[in-house]
Amino acid sequence: MFPSHPFSPLPQRRLNRRDWLAVCGALLTAGAATGLAGSLAGCAAPPARGTEDLGVVIGRENGTLTLVDSTTRTALGAVEGLGDLSHASVVFSRDGLFAYVFGRDGGLTQVNLLAGRIVRRVMQAGNSIGGAISDDGALIVAQNYTPGGIKVFDAHTLELLADVPTFYGPAGANQQRSRVVGLVDLPGRRFAYSLFDADAIWITDCSDIKNPQTQKFERVGHQPYDGLVTPDGRYYIAGLFGEDGMALIDLWTQPLTVRRILNGYGKGEQRLPVYKMPHLRGWAVAGRRAWFPAVGQHEVLVADTQSWALAGRVPVAGQPIFVIARPAAPQVWCTFAVPDYGHVQVIDTQSQRVIKTLEPGHAVLHMEFTPRGDTVWVSCRDDNAVRVIDTQNFETLTSIKAPSPSGVFFTTRATRIGF
Repeated sequence: MFPSHPFSPLPQRRLNRRDWLAVCGALLTAGAATGLAGSLAGCAAPPARGTEDLGVVIGRENGTLTLVDSTTRTALGAVEGLGDLSHASVVFSRDGLFAYVFGRDGGLTQVNLLAGRIVRRVMQAGNSIGGAISDDGALIVAQNYTPGGIKVFDAHTLELLADVPTFYGPAGANQQRSRVVGLVDLPGRRFAYSLFDADAIWITDCSDIKNPQTQKFERVGHQPYDGLVTPDGRYYIAGLFGEDGMALIDLWTQPLTVRRILNGYGKGEQRLPVYKMPHLRGWAVAGRRAWFPAVGQHEVLVADTQSWALAGRVPVAGQPIFVIARPAAPQVWCTFAVPDYGHVQVIDTQSQRVIKTLEPGHAVLHMEFTPRGDTVWVSCRDDNAVRVIDTQNFETLTSIKAPSPSGVFFTTRATRIGF
């Protein structure tokens, strides 16, 4: 736990100037009658520290957030009381000071990373699996399974600003709400997301927060299960669980339309039982190629990013879950579903073949590259540890203790679209 006393020391962590002055001001007010104010009037702010090398690790079983430093490769402390984090995700404020944690129990929690404490927490839904932050940093949006739909909050106060329910089906009392997946931010306070139960993609414009406008694309394919926006912000792509293929919207072309890509990639093959839904987040785009986990196959699919035609298939060790591009290198790294989730494989994007198989630990759930790709942090749930691996020689540099870790998120995500 972080120390609660404002002057308690914490290795590797300092209050920033704003927090320090706030503490001093509070103590000046409280101690005016006792003479304490005079002794604090001349207190100097401690050396400031940046937030660009900070990150968080989700403790999925006990609702804990472990704060880490990616430069020193150390844990700085822990924040407790974040509820059910069994499927949690995180976005960051533009300045990297705040982490916004979306919990499985519908909780939305704002955490001050420098102070190491919860600032605000609201229970905004019954079941939530992620969210996004607007391009200007002003809006936080949660995607919800229960009751379905998205909710828009003020990033500073967590005040609810808008509620967009995802009703589908014939109009009337029997309409249902679809679960929302694949939520991403787009320029201009817009958000794209997929409706798993309604076979649809919606784009909601929140530039006028009092009157959000939603453009709806129906019959995009059966059961869109996740989505991504390409690094240049041009394409929104939704994977389809109910059929072979993906749905794509070119966001730079008007009018916006949906087209199918990679149609029938599994045709003629026996589809295996799916043990875990693949995840499309991670910007698995390297050069002119995009890399996707194939649903129910032991393959990674390769697509040409100009024609979006199938450009290759890479056999891998199991059913791929995350396929993530390593920054500044011609590689994508791949994790797997049970029973193969003790492995991580490295694919060379030039030869389109696996060049390295790693076994970093038991139950690998997630991985996150440092901004320039010198290391990758791999969460190993059953080892209660995060392994930090050198991406040049594939050696494990250190192991950081964390309780049943899953997601690893660095503050550098704050500068990237779709993260």
